[in-house]
Formats: sequence, structure tokens, C-alpha cells
Amino acid sequence: MEEKESKISHEVGYEKEEQHEKKSHHEEHHEKEEQHEKKSHHEEHHEKKEQHKKREHHENKNDHGHKKVEEFSVSKLNSWQIASGLLTLLLIASIFTQGFSFSNDLSGEAAADKALVFINDNLLQGQVEAELKEISEKAGLYSLSLNIQGQEMESYVTKDGALLFPQAISLEEIAGTATVPAAQQAAVPEVVKSDKPIVELFVMSHCPYGTQAVKGILPVAEKLGDKIDFEIKFVYYAMHGKKELDEQLNQECIKREQNDKFNAYLTCFLGSNSGSVAEGQACLTEVGVDESKLSTCVTKLDTEYKITEQFEDQSTWLNGRFPLFDVDAELNTKYKIKGSPGLIINGESVNSARSPAAYLTSICAAFNEAPEECETEMSATAYSPGFGYQGTGNSAGGCGV
Repeated sequence: MEEKESKISHEVGYEKEEQHEKKSHHEEHHEKEEQHEKKSHHEEHHEKKEQHKKREHHENKNDHGHKKVEEFSVSKLNSWQIASGLLTLLLIASIFTQGFSFSNDLSGEAAADKALVFINDNLLQGQVEAELKEISEKAGLYSLSLNIQGQEMESYVTKDGALLFPQAISLEEIAGTATVPAAQQAAVPEVVKSDKPIVELFVMSHCPYGTQAVKGILPVAEKLGDKIDFEIKFVYYAMHGKKELDEQLNQECIKREQNDKFNAYLTCFLGSNSGSVAEGQACLTEVGVDESKLSTCVTKLDTEYKITEQFEDQSTWLNGRFPLFDVDAELNTKYKIKGSPGLIINGESVNSARSPAAYLTSICAAFNEAPEECETEMSATAYSPGFGYQGTGNSAGGCGV
């Protein structure tokens, strides 16, 4: 308002200065009186109107200036509000990141070393060594390119080294190409058919991929029951030390002499933390295995196949590195078994995904006439490698030379 009045005063002063150049103060006063007398009310009104227009013109200019200031103020206010909101979010983030400290992040080399120790000690259990080929960053994680016995694998680890992802699925690669899980889309394998398929799964008891396969196939074997001839068998060498040889002797004897306890024992053993001797013993007790009978059988098998004798003579080991387990050696040779797991159906090697649904599909393809059990809906998700039923995994990987 003060700015408006100032501008009006400026206009009046300017007019007075022009009049002062032409007239004296006395003449100006006299002229004003005469003009006032001569002007009609209409003219006076007209003049006031003209003056009002002039004022409005200047006021509009002032208003325009005020609007610019106001717009600038609003713009500044919005910017301040946005900045304030961002600062609030950053403040909250700083609380959860301990004041923006990211010191928990490890270097790629340090995170890779931590992941390798876990993979070698817990998944491969020190008998086969995963070697690091390359480290890179991908999707906010460290990507580890690994070499395991000549087989390349890609794993991921968080930058703080806290979480390991042995495998990853690229959503971009599969997006739009499937409406059901990939495990359900596996092509039905071409297998030799029979009225009662013979299904043999060759594993090492402590191979993480062997345990994964057994966890996936056991529900299928139990569902199909005596409509198939199913048996767990063993690879002819061991990669996980003396405990693997001892465990396989136990399992072979339970299978041969106390078969009604075999699946229950395997279910318990596979659900353990690491497959330790103590955990195996606890499972023997839990399912009611006759341990006296078991001990006699183990001693007999050990002597017959020279398991302990060959373990103590490293010159007999495969490649000088892996002790032999010859209980199923002839079948290993017949089927050309190289490692764990190896699936044989009706005498032919079959590649199958490791989920229960995939195993059901593979086995049911071997029937001349599939029974109604083949219509059973089963999980299309493979269990994670290793012990325990928590977690999921893909169907890649194996233990072998």
C-alpha cells in the first residue's frame, strides 16, 4: 500500500512541476478556482474517472510486481518443503545407517573370501574346493564367478558379507516367458517305459547336491510306493571324509536289513544341521533303528568291501584324493556314474530338475500306464543344497571329478 501511495504522489508531483513552469502559484490557484466553477458535475466525474484509470494502470503494474514476488515466494516455499522432506527422510535413513556410516561394507575381495570359506567349509565341506575366478558388482551385490571342479558357477554376496546367494534367477530373462515356475516347465524326459519303473538315485551322503536330490525325490517315492522299485545307491568314491564313508555304511545297512525305517531315517538325517555323526546317532534313536543289528551289518560290509582298509591306504584313492566306496561299484561302472547326484530310470540316465514335481514327472513318464498317483500336485520348488529343509535352490550343481 505504501508503494502505491508513493507512486501516486510521484505522479501528482510531476504534474505540479509542469504547471509551475508555466504559471505562478497565484495564477495556478486562480485557474483552479475558475476551472472548478466551469466544470459540470459530469465533467468532474469524467476527470475523476480518468484519474482513476491512471491509478489503476499504476496499481496493476504494482500488482504484477507483487505477483512475481508472490510466485517467487511460493516457488521458494515449495522448494523448501521438498528440501525439508528430503532432509527428514535422510535423517530417518541416518538413524538406520548409524549416522550415514557404511563402514560395515567390505571390499569385494573381503566379501568373496568370507563367501568362499562358507561354501568350502559348509557346502562342499572341504573335500572339493571352490576357486574364485572374478569379482564384479551387479545389482548392488558382489557377483562371484566360481570354478568348482571345472564347473563354472555364479554366486552373489551382500556387500557387508552377511548374506550369500549361491544362485540367482534373472527376472528380466524369464519375464513374460512363463506363467508357471520353471521347474514345472521341464520337458518330459524320454525314458524307457515299463509297468513298474526301476528308479535308482546315486549320491554321496554329504554332497550338498546329493542331499538336495534326496530331499526332492523322497516324497515322490513315498507317494508312488510299491508301484515303482526305488532305491538310494552310492557313488563309488567319497569326497567328504571318513564321516561320509561311515554314514553310507549305516544307510546301506538300514536299507538292507531294516528297510521300513529307511525313509524315516533319511528324512530325519537330511533335516539335521550338518549331518554330523552325533546328529546321525540321534536319528537312529529317534526312528527306532536296532543298533545292535546295525553294528553287525556295518562290520560285515566294511570287511567285504574293504572300506576302512582302503581309506587307510591312500594309494588306493581315486586320483590319490578320494577314498573308495565300492558297495555299488559295478552299477557305477554300468551306468557310467561320475558324481552325485545321478538319476537312473529303467537303466537309462535321466536329467531331471530336483523339485518333487519334476521328479514325479520324470518317473511317471517311465510307466506304460501311469497310475493315478501321477496326478498328485507336488511342490515345483527344489530344496536348497545341503542339510535342512529351509530355503530353496535350483537344480544345478553336483559333486564329482
